[in-house]
Amino acid sequence: MLTQTAISLFNRYSCHSNKFVKLVLAFFLFPLFLSAQTINIIPLPKSFVKAEGQFQLTAQTVIGVNNNSLLPQANYLQTVLSKTTGLAIALDPNEAIANIDLQLIDKKQIPGAYTLKIEPGKITIRASGNEGVFDGIVSLLQLIRGQQGDNVINLPAGEITDAPRYQWRGLMLDESRHFFGKEKVEQLLDWMAFYKMNKFHWHLTDANGWRIEIKKYPALTTVGGVGNHSDSLAPAKYYSSDDIKEIVAYARDRFITVIPEIDMPGHATAANRAYPEYSGGSVVKYPNFTFDPSNEKVYPFLGEILKETNSLFPAGMIHLGGDEVALGMQAWAGRPTITDMMAKNKFTSLADLEHYFFRRMADTVISLGSKVLCWDEAAETDLPADKTIVFWWRQNVPSQLGLALQKKYDVVLCPRLPLYFDFVQDKNNLAGRKWESTFFNNESDIYNFPDKLLPADELASTQIIGIQANIWTETIGSAKRLDFMTFPRLAALAEAAWTEQGLKDENSFNERLKLNFALYDKDSIYYYNPFNPSTHPEVIDFAPRMFGARKHHHGRGFDRFNRYGVGGQFAQSQKRRHSKGKKRHIV
Repeated sequence: MLTQTAISLFNRYSCHSNKFVKLVLAFFLFPLFLSAQTINIIPLPKSFVKAEGQFQLTAQTVIGVNNNSLLPQANYLQTVLSKTTGLAIALDPNEAIANIDLQLIDKKQIPGAYTLKIEPGKITIRASGNEGVFDGIVSLLQLIRGQQGDNVINLPAGEITDAPRYQWRGLMLDESRHFFGKEKVEQLLDWMAFYKMNKFHWHLTDANGWRIEIKKYPALTTVGGVGNHSDSLAPAKYYSSDDIKEIVAYARDRFITVIPEIDMPGHATAANRAYPEYSGGSVVKYPNFTFDPSNEKVYPFLGEILKETNSLFPAGMIHLGGDEVALGMQAWAGRPTITDMMAKNKFTSLADLEHYFFRRMADTVISLGSKVLCWDEAAETDLPADKTIVFWWRQNVPSQLGLALQKKYDVVLCPRLPLYFDFVQDKNNLAGRKWESTFFNNESDIYNFPDKLLPADELASTQIIGIQANIWTETIGSAKRLDFMTFPRLAALAEAAWTEQGLKDENSFNERLKLNFALYDKDSIYYYNPFNPSTHPEVIDFAPRMFGARKHHHGRGFDRFNRYGVGGQFAQSQKRRHSKGKKRHIV
């Protein structure tokens, strides 16, 4: 290795008395010494203790397990090693002959915790659960891919002890606005696993298209699946039940939970195209945006959809949206059935009716044995605290986070700044969003989240269960641009979610990140290079347009985007916080 050569050279010349030679060598070799002290894994583990010697990985290496329940994880290791190194490693349940030993142990650990010990003659991964063993395997694979070698790969000896900071390490993909398909989703799941991300939030329904097959209501896809954000006449695209089962199983093998989002009562335009009898009416810019809460037939209609959805996704969670209903809610005003319903229930505002609707649909989800997930507007609805997870997305409305915590809801942090990946990542980018025409989301701001945004008392709350980035796709119509907007920010998100704040080192992260670029290249990932943006010019799928900013916007309605303008750094926004092809999966 180059680092070992550098150290040898330094030791050789340092024995001479020439101080100038020593100083020059120290200056040039310091980065190599620094990299030698940092283990090449993202996210950074809790601890790494270097030892003497090295393990030689060869075709003669054998994988073993101490419990047959670990055989799927052993198979995963075997398969990925074959794909990435060309080494055909044997798998033998006989643990006694194993060089790589996967072990379940009787010890109390949080999910994902593991130890990885590399000795000259053996590698041992231990954890109290299968998920922890898998995360140890991921760390081992990163170490292996960071080494050079054909028939023999040398791994320096040492021991890693590791555990995640947060149990929710999520990524959301919007496929209503633009559809990417099974192969791309599985590639994304591969990279999530590579970075120990464990929650895939799948936004499958919205105004532009309905992307999940519901067999009881086929028009949801044959009619509601037609079109996308850039072409209202595009042929229907959606995931069949079999597609979803395959993707869910693919994710499960990588210890990623897939959570579907069926948006309601707003963002319902696609569903209402298919079944207009359930529409809550139209307002300017938002035609048929809501379901009609006064129509009793709406509730069993949505109940059957949720029942079928729940059967396809074993996550035990369904995201019901619940955001931005106000954009289309004025269509309810004055309708006789709405007026009668409000009088009957003694509602004093349309918001009361909105909350009534959401409680009923939440009760349906809970009756199916699943938890209710929702955007932060729904924190105003009285839901069972032990059955609800709130996603705080409006960084300009910190009171909504406070309300969710006050009501004892579990909370996932996913604020637009810095965790919306449809925001541009460089001030010179042309396509995408900026907050207040100024602020954007670079990998540095993501890396330093959440500790530089939230006060210590909120961060200390056990109700904050994790963080998530959201990829809305109005300006993302191709797989190439999806890559450009996701990588390498996904790596920064992973370390923000996994590594404790006191252990973070952004300089170290940047050095480790640069080494991942070669892996992106091998997997045909068209990534943004923050250290040399000219490496990969910005991918622009649609000509940038000027949009009026609406501070309350998710950024998911028809006028979602902020105006384009001069870029800035997320750190500057803190003072505003309280204001308004062929399959080539490698990893």
